[in-house]
Amino acid sequence: MMKYKLVYIFSLLLLLGSCKGEDEQKRIAENAKDAQKKKVIFENIKKGWDFYDEPINEATEEGVKTWNELRLFIQELAHKPKMTISAYQQKAKAISKKALALRNNVPELFNKPQIKTRISVLITKVRLMDMYIHLDEIPDKKVVQLVGEINKELATLQRQMDILTEKSKIPVEEGEDEMRRMLLDSARAIPNNPNMVLPNQSVIPASTRAIINPNDARVE
Repeated sequence: MMKYKLVYIFSLLLLLGSCKGEDEQKRIAENAKDAQKKKVIFENIKKGWDFYDEPINEATEEGVKTWNELRLFIQELAHKPKMTISAYQQKAKAISKKALALRNNVPELFNKPQIKTRISVLITKVRLMDMYIHLDEIPDKKVVQLVGEINKELATLQRQMDILTEKSKIPVEEGEDEMRRMLLDSARAIPNNPNMVLPNQSVIPASTRAIINPNDARVE
């Protein structure tokens, strides 16, 4: 009887050892598969991480000299991370922070609705990229797609800035600026109070005005 018990215990130990070995091999295989997947994601993001680097033309560059936020944002884009996916995650966070600052200190020449709109869209794209790259399961294709969309928004922003710069260089025709000021001053001078009396204007009581008909015959 004891002999059968020993055989049973020995067989059970072998079975448990076999199951444990299979579980260990399965875990190793899963870890290897996960590592390979992360490597592919990293390589795809590394390959697609190529930001717009066209230089701002000289005329527009003169207008953004005081816009440090734009300069710092472009500088942040220019430095590509290396080695690990965490480095790209840190870079995305830094880019997002610099993008949010673009709303500050916009030069007067570019402080226009069309520029503000482009900045808002650009910020949205950058924040989405930052969000996706920090997910547990990183959608590398989406991250790369957003890099391309950010480049598109940067190019559009620069074109809008160039247009405003060119418009600012068009000379105002002689007398046009003075005429605009005169029209503005005249508009400001028009009283909003109907009872207000302008120079050389007779005062007619409100009660009298109410009964006077301009079509009535006048007595000379």
